Amino acid sequence: MLVTFHSRATPDVLMIRELAQYLLCIAGKRLDRPGVIEHGELARAISRIERAISDEEKAELLEDALSCAALNPPHEHGNEFAQRAWPLLDMMRRADRQHADIVWRCRGDRGDRG
Repeated sequence: MLVTFHSRATPDVLMIRELAQYLLCIAGKRLDRPGVIEHGELARAISRIERAISDEEKAELLEDALSCAALNPPHEHGNEFAQRAWPLLDMMRRADRQHADIVWRCRGDRGDRG
């Protein structure tokens, strides 16, 4: 199932439901149909998602350091969470600059024809 995020400030962002639900939870919202992040809420939502990304990066660095200390070969992590969160985070930043809200709707739910 997909979630479509829409703002007059940016093109739409499509995201799988599980990721959208996780990011919205971090931002202090629930994946309700339909939902909105009002302009006045964006700064806090952006800050919370950025903090979550930073916390994940710190955890990966610690895990790498522990691997080195144990003489285990390092393994690649990449920054999957940051990459997956980027489209919505970018939308939030642009909407905030343009004083726009973000609304979403779930696609594939019963009764949804879109």
